[in-house]
Amino acid sequence: MKIQGQAALVTGGASGLGEATARELARLGAKVAVLDVNAALAEKVAAEIGGVACACDITNTDSVTAALAKAAAAHGPARILMNIAGIGSAKRIVAKDGSPAPLEDFTRVINVNLIGSYNISRLFAAQCVKLPPLDDGERGVMMFTASVAAFDGQVGQQAYSASKGGLVGMTLPMARDLAQHGIRVCTVAPGLFATPLMKELPEEVQA
Repeated sequence: MKIQGQAALVTGGASGLGEATARELARLGAKVAVLDVNAALAEKVAAEIGGVACACDITNTDSVTAALAKAAAAHGPARILMNIAGIGSAKRIVAKDGSPAPLEDFTRVINVNLIGSYNISRLFAAQCVKLPPLDDGERGVMMFTASVAAFDGQVGQQAYSASKGGLVGMTLPMARDLAQHGIRVCTVAPGLFATPLMKELPEEVQA
């Protein structure tokens, strides 16, 4: 697919890898919608790249539906979805005081990173299948952002690694499912680099 002129959605587009992706897509000529729970930052990035900002909680279907509608009103139907929104956690299963890790923390990370990514992907795909195919038969493409932690998680990364491993495991069946509609499904697994998420960790962990 030629990126120039295509409408693209970038979740987590207000900071970190999402922001860098939104800026690069805009540089390549895409019409970019910056989706993020931080509406103010999304507005800032969108203004700088000539895109549109959409406040969006990927775990909430109504929020996603509204964001997709706003993006489509501004740029037309999207053919590109970049799933980059995500959160982290660092909890040992048993803390130093002997208490078990809070289940709520594990649930929160899985809900955002895995279920949230699936949620917006299913809604995007349902719209994308209705679009006319491009010259090569393709209708769209979605990208998931896993992590090296999906394969080589560290101590305390149980929730994060599980969420990213889930994205990896979801990729092939989704690709096989959507191939009949001309929608590609891909996943990248980046290593460590400085993002707001990384900077939330203690200094010694970052080092």
